[in-house]
Amino acid sequence: MKSNGFYVVREQPDMRRGPSIRQTPVGSQPRVAIIHYWLVGMRGGEKVLESLCRMYPQADIYTHVYTPDTISDLINGHSVKTTSVSRLPMATKMYQKYLPFMPRALEEIDLTGYDLVISSEAGPAKGIIAPPEAPHLCYCHSPMRYLWDQYHTYRNGAGLITRTLMPHLAHGLRSWDVTSAARVDGFAANSNHVAARIQKYWRRDADVVHPPVAVADFAPVPDTELGDFYLWAGELASYKRPDIAIEAFRQLKKPLLVIGGPDKTWKKLARTAPDNVTFLGKVPFQTLKDHMARCKALIFPGEEDFGIVPVEVMASGRPVIAYGRGGALDTVLDRQTGLLFQDNSAEGLAQAVRDFEAEKLDQLDPLNLVAHASRFDESAFQTGITKSLANLGFVA
Repeated sequence: MKSNGFYVVREQPDMRRGPSIRQTPVGSQPRVAIIHYWLVGMRGGEKVLESLCRMYPQADIYTHVYTPDTISDLINGHSVKTTSVSRLPMATKMYQKYLPFMPRALEEIDLTGYDLVISSEAGPAKGIIAPPEAPHLCYCHSPMRYLWDQYHTYRNGAGLITRTLMPHLAHGLRSWDVTSAARVDGFAANSNHVAARIQKYWRRDADVVHPPVAVADFAPVPDTELGDFYLWAGELASYKRPDIAIEAFRQLKKPLLVIGGPDKTWKKLARTAPDNVTFLGKVPFQTLKDHMARCKALIFPGEEDFGIVPVEVMASGRPVIAYGRGGALDTVLDRQTGLLFQDNSAEGLAQAVRDFEAEKLDQLDPLNLVAHASRFDESAFQTGITKSLANLGFVA
């Protein structure tokens, strides 16, 4: 590579990885476009977007729908532009119903003049048409679950009309999804689990760049303040398997605290749960931190793409009992920062808790857990993104 007063440029660009970069004179900032699927709340994907915004404070953001009052000041401080989907009736409420309109909406975005394009993919985002000399890096939280690995689960749980239409709509969307993957110059996946699915469905390799976790916001408490309860925390979605946790603790008769919403879900679960399972619903962040730092362990029975909560609990000095598939394989070290179990049933989880106690894994050194969690901080994420861009020939 050589420098000629511009960014460093490959002398012989590797066209398998991406184009040679648009040369931007030293002293000027590159024009950066970030495409994010939708902005209707602050979850893990939006935390990634915030970190990208800190890397590129001059970036413009494109998204399908946008509700500023639910989004952080950092993101709102950028220029946010919406696609034509935002003009459809009740778009901010019904955006997922408008999935068939999103491919064309993405292709309508004019990115002329941008030096770098980063798409944030969980819903459709990567299908934009980038300028010829602008590298396009896709940070993939997950290939769209409702088209691929979770298609039949979503369809079986849908209403009659959606269940009838899905086979007709999903077929064309899958074809577009694969075609649009071929337009991307490079992929970064949030875990090895997602990288494997990118290879499975799109036949593309991906760098693994774990998402940023605000590990500095969490800290251990003295041993004298530890509690005698286990913790389940997160959105009460079916794939996170709160049902397994509740039934396992029905058998164990040990205290389990369940934190998370929506309210209608936890209230429904609470009606049939045993007395030793307590539901707190949504709680303030300080309350969540307190319970993370004092629990015997986090119970994590779902198969997630990455899973930020286990890292937050380890940053709080507490271990994790996790189902040994998905993103947990990247974050939880068996018998070192917690315990991984393979039988994803109430009986399997109950036995894992018994093994955890028999091996005294609740006495793991909190400082070792904190040190392990620090590997997933924001600096690690930004370093990974920078390396992925360098592989495409973009070096600022």
